[in-house]
Amino acid sequence: METILIIEDEKDMVTGLKFNLEARGYRVLAAYDGEKGSCVALEEKPDLIILDLMLPKRNGYEVCKFLKQEVPSMPIIMLTAKSQEAEMVTGLELGADDYVTKPFSLVELLARIKAVLRRSSAGTKIPEVYRFGSLEVNFRKYSARRKGKAIDLSAREFEILKYFIERQGETVSREDLLNHVWGYDSFPNTRTVDTHIAKLRQKIEDDVDNPRHVVTFHGIGYKFLG
Repeated sequence: METILIIEDEKDMVTGLKFNLEARGYRVLAAYDGEKGSCVALEEKPDLIILDLMLPKRNGYEVCKFLKQEVPSMPIIMLTAKSQEAEMVTGLELGADDYVTKPFSLVELLARIKAVLRRSSAGTKIPEVYRFGSLEVNFRKYSARRKGKAIDLSAREFEILKYFIERQGETVSREDLLNHVWGYDSFPNTRTVDTHIAKLRQKIEDDVDNPRHVVTFHGIGYKFLG
């Protein structure tokens, strides 16, 4: 049985999440402030932590930084009520494995939990600095350079690129991307994926009309060729 630790000061939310996660076979622990959460995490070594950003005594950034220093392999999904990508990127830079923005659906959170646990159990590890073509991507600092010059990738674009790299050479469907990057089991319009891929290509491809890194397989999806 996989153990999930929820570090969140909204007790009603914790109660609801605990009920739903236990109903799906997880063992669930809870802490309501950052200091207690840090102690429970080190004592219990959970398989995954759901960590709120705004916490009493020690905020989510501090908890994430501390735990990743102590146990780098401990998976963390960060919860934030802030929609600015800068806040999300800060959490990712500190080592958070994923993030979910409040308010979120249970379906979305469950999908992200499954994805992070699957990556963790599979031991999937991308180098901190990953290079391909004329690009250098730092997934620790969430920074990227192309031909030596910094390029501005959004948090979502970093996550898309990470997912592609983890599955290099595999054909990835739009639904796969929606499930594992956006975290939804369904989405009203898969054109959202195409729009994000188009923007990503403009930043990483030398020839957008003839891409060499992210290739389209019509009717199927995309493949990352490195």
